[in-house]
Amino acid sequence: MSVLLTLNRFAAHAVAYPDDLKPIQSHAAQRQATAEITNWPGYAVTPLRALPALAAAHGLAGIHYKDEGSRFGLGSFKALGGAYAVFRLLQRQIAAKTGRPSGQITSADLLSGRYATLVRDITVTCATDGNHGRSVAWGASLFGCSCVIYIHALVSEGRRAAIAAYGADVVRLPGNYDDSVRQAQADAERLGRFVVSDTSYAGYLDVPRDVMQGYSVMVAETLSQMAQPPTHVFVQGGVGGLAAAVLAYYWEMLGRDRPVFVVVEPDRADCLRRSAEAGHRVTVQGDLDTMMAGLACGEVSEIAWPILQHGANAFMAISDDLAMAMMRQLATPRRGDPPVVAGESAVAGLAGALAALADPAMAAKLGLNGQSRLLVFGTEGATDPELYERIVGRPAATVAQAA
Repeated sequence: MSVLLTLNRFAAHAVAYPDDLKPIQSHAAQRQATAEITNWPGYAVTPLRALPALAAAHGLAGIHYKDEGSRFGLGSFKALGGAYAVFRLLQRQIAAKTGRPSGQITSADLLSGRYATLVRDITVTCATDGNHGRSVAWGASLFGCSCVIYIHALVSEGRRAAIAAYGADVVRLPGNYDDSVRQAQADAERLGRFVVSDTSYAGYLDVPRDVMQGYSVMVAETLSQMAQPPTHVFVQGGVGGLAAAVLAYYWEMLGRDRPVFVVVEPDRADCLRRSAEAGHRVTVQGDLDTMMAGLACGEVSEIAWPILQHGANAFMAISDDLAMAMMRQLATPRRGDPPVVAGESAVAGLAGALAALADPAMAAKLGLNGQSRLLVFGTEGATDPELYERIVGRPAATVAQAA
């Protein structure tokens, strides 16, 4: 088992949320996303599960686990980001073709079929490790446009099938996630498709910003669900969009009193931690072969990085075996805690926090102690049921029935 910790020497921890970051992520944008998403069919606030026995065992005041396994029936928080970005893209395209202000075009208009003739000729596309592509495919199905999704060599057949179930054409490519991102972009330029990616790069900022703003709906739910704000937040890395959305919300809401914020990644795909060490965005090369498939990303999102560089306290990298052990621990909890179905990428934050607590020096650096209230984001349920059963030893349905 391995854990790497990098404290962020570039962060301005004692300042309020900077105005120059608000065009990327802000409460105003979160409220706009909430107004649309809460009106979609099937919307419900996901549970925030208290784990008092686990907290007591590790000397913490509390642990809260935001369980995204039921989000819109897609099994992942990604349902918020990808589908919302599809809506926003269609909103802009309809406005351009009709001359109607985009703010007057709502998701209710699209759901009713009001613009079906315009929308059916639009094709959205992206690369994915699984969950983001599933959300984009669902959003396309929901709002009536076409969809092509690219997956790389290591994406499981179960995740491919889950995307295809929403009517998307799924194209499997050799190489890693970042290779598939580049191919999706190249094909979109050649064929007139619209890329709905959760990572940003030079010249491509608006859509990933929409994705992050969709995620912020989940983050806002947590603050209303907790009696007291968290003192510590450990959140998954990936390209950085989720982490930046969580950090920006709490930073703008709580200012100087925001929680200690730690980003956790697989040790085979730790582009954010390495970027924090270097002081600029760094790319991790290779096949990024981690079991935490949703976090197998080697390139940092351009718009996520300024928020994380200036606001995150620390970056961690953990090994796959820590994540697998955490999945099993949540499935068979201590007496007093509910069983939780958590996918491979869902547990990185919690696994990182408990690994830090096991190292007194590391815990001290992060200020983890008996007064700490920990918030983590369980970003997915068993989105790959076969892999979940292989790791945990029981089907997800069996674990859930024990609750």
